[in-house]
Amino acid sequence: MARKRAETIAEERADEAPARPRVILADDDVLLRAGLASLLANSGFDVAGQAADGTELIALVREHEPDLAIVDIRMPPTHSTEGLEAAQLIRQDFPETAILVLSAHVEVEHAMTLLETGHRSGYLLKSRITHVDEFVETVGRIVRGLTDLTQREREVLSLMAQGRSNSGIARRLWVTEGTVEKHVHNILGKLRLPDTDDDHRRVLAVVAFLGSR
Repeated sequence: MARKRAETIAEERADEAPARPRVILADDDVLLRAGLASLLANSGFDVAGQAADGTELIALVREHEPDLAIVDIRMPPTHSTEGLEAAQLIRQDFPETAILVLSAHVEVEHAMTLLETGHRSGYLLKSRITHVDEFVETVGRIVRGLTDLTQREREVLSLMAQGRSNSGIARRLWVTEGTVEKHVHNILGKLRLPDTDDDHRRVLAVVAFLGSR
């Protein structure tokens, strides 16, 4: 009787446990792919499948309908934009699947093509994956959307997406330019775009905003 009661409690707890976000990984670098799969599995995600090219990626997404697809832009056979093309098809057929685009190069124009068409999307340079915890947080943020930004930070980011400078944003919101600079600093931090020599930080923040709409 006690054993049956214990089994019932265990089943109830299992039912109450939050579902692990389902993820499909696509990258032709098998070591990187395996490493990411192990990292995500140990961080509360369910890695439902791994793909080495765009065709395999699409097949896995159709089979598992994951919460998130992590896609390398350049995959076989030509290593140009196969991953991006597959991601665009996923966005079209499975709009509720979040997409994180990985790239070894700054390819903002290509990423914009995808991210302007949907929500819960992100773009991350592989060279920016320097801390495990930060990467896991980034993945979680993509699944959730830009929920960590305050309302004012969203307003600032929206005006950034319109091409406005800090001074232009300040005039629009009737605040000081220094206040806008603080908001921009917080936005870049929350989006994991740290202070580096990369000239694309502001553009990447806008890409994240467009992908969240």
